Amino acid sequence: MSDPSNTDDRRTLVLTGASRGIGHATVKRFSASGWRVITCSRHAFSDKCPWPMGPEDHIQVDLADEGSVTNAVNEIRKRLRANGSRLDALVNNAGISPKGEGGARLDSLTTAMETWRSVFHVNFFAPIMLGRGLFEELKTAGGSIVNVTSIAGMRVHPFAGTAYATSKAALASLTREMAADFGPHGIRVNAIAPGEIDTAILSPGTEKLIGDIPLRRLGRPDEVAETIHFLCTAQSSYVTGAEIHINGGQHV
Repeated sequence: MSDPSNTDDRRTLVLTGASRGIGHATVKRFSASGWRVITCSRHAFSDKCPWPMGPEDHIQVDLADEGSVTNAVNEIRKRLRANGSRLDALVNNAGISPKGEGGARLDSLTTAMETWRSVFHVNFFAPIMLGRGLFEELKTAGGSIVNVTSIAGMRVHPFAGTAYATSKAALASLTREMAADFGPHGIRVNAIAPGEIDTAILSPGTEKLIGDIPLRRLGRPDEVAETIHFLCTAQSSYVTGAEIHINGGQHV
C-alpha cells in the first residue's frame, strides 16, 4: 500500500528510447505539460539530457535482454508507488535497425538469425512485456499505451532492414490485439507510424525520398511528440486500436 501523504498527483509517463530524437522530443512535450516522465534506455542518464529529475526518474535497461526488462518492470512499479501506484501512459518508442557493412540494408537473405532475435526482442517482445508487467498500474489510472511502429512496417523501405520492418509490422498487429484485450479494463492501446523524421540518426540518402512525400519535407520530432501526447490524453478518449501515420502523406 502506498502512503497517501507521499502521493505524487502528477500524471506519469513511462517512455522507452528516451535518449534521442523522437524520445527526447516526447520527454520535453510531456514535461512541459506537467507530467512526471520515467525514462528508460540502454544508456545511463546524462547531464546533457533536457529534462529535470532525470537521475531520479531514469532507468537503464537492455530491452534485448528478457531479464533486464523484467528487472526494469519491477523497478518502475517500485517508483510508481510515489504516484499511488498508477501509470497514466506507457510509450514504447525504443527500436533498433541494424545495418550491414557501410550502412547497407540487411535483407531477408543476409540477416543473421541472432540479429533477428535481438531486433524482435527490442522492437516487439519488450513492448508486450512492459504492457503486461505494468497492467495493474495502467488499469488503476485508466491509462494509455502508445506503440511506435514505422512506415517500414507497411512497405519495403530503401534503408530499414527486413528484421526491423517485420518487427514493426508485428507491433502494429500487436497493437490491435492489445487494444482488444486491454480495452475492457479501461486501457487504450494505439500506435503511431512515423515516416522520415528529421533526427540525427537518419540514414544517408534520406533527403532523396522527399520527392515521394506529398508535403515535400521531412517530419519534425516535435510533430511526432504532439501526436503521442494526443493519444495519451483525454482528447483521444474514444480512440483505441488505431495506427496513426505521421509521414506527410508518404504512405499514400
